[in-house]
Amino acid sequence: MGNREDLLAGAKRCLIEKGYADTTARDVAAAAGTSLAAIGYHFRTTRALLDEALVEAMAEWGEELDRALAHDDDPERRFESAWERIIESFARLRPLWAVQFELIARMDRSPELREAFAAANRRARLGLAEVFHRLDPSADEATALTLGAFHQALLGGVAAQWLVDPAAAPSAEELARALRVVARDLGPARPG
Repeated sequence: MGNREDLLAGAKRCLIEKGYADTTARDVAAAAGTSLAAIGYHFRTTRALLDEALVEAMAEWGEELDRALAHDDDPERRFESAWERIIESFARLRPLWAVQFELIARMDRSPELREAFAAANRRARLGLAEVFHRLDPSADEATALTLGAFHQALLGGVAAQWLVDPAAAPSAEELARALRVVARDLGPARPG
């Protein structure tokens, strides 16, 4: 790997071990085995490096989820399987989930961060539509974005509940049961 890739890998390790606010440039340089100057050369600032590392880490998480569900063809089982894996990731990658909430609070003071998260949100929505519905985003981008936004809203809400009180957060089975009730209550789609 080159310095840039080493820095991203080191930053991801630091995000998991220390979180966003407590990670320093020295921490990242030490974890990456590079100099402090390499951060400025490749990313300009430590925050820009951490932002990119977080976006990359969450994209890797999405790819991991997609691979895990690649052979699950039953939509109902796929929903529960996906949520079982997502909920498991809340424990395994707790700092990465917590960091996202920390950064949301800082977005008003950082247009670059808002822009990076907006782009990542769009990719996440398309990816979630692909994971949950096996929908090719390039075939129907509008539907993929709508479905992805629904799953992203659910994901953010469950993540927040889990971070606050894991024992009281809904399980995959409870989410599936609730979604069935919501779908039943909505009834069949009306034309137009």
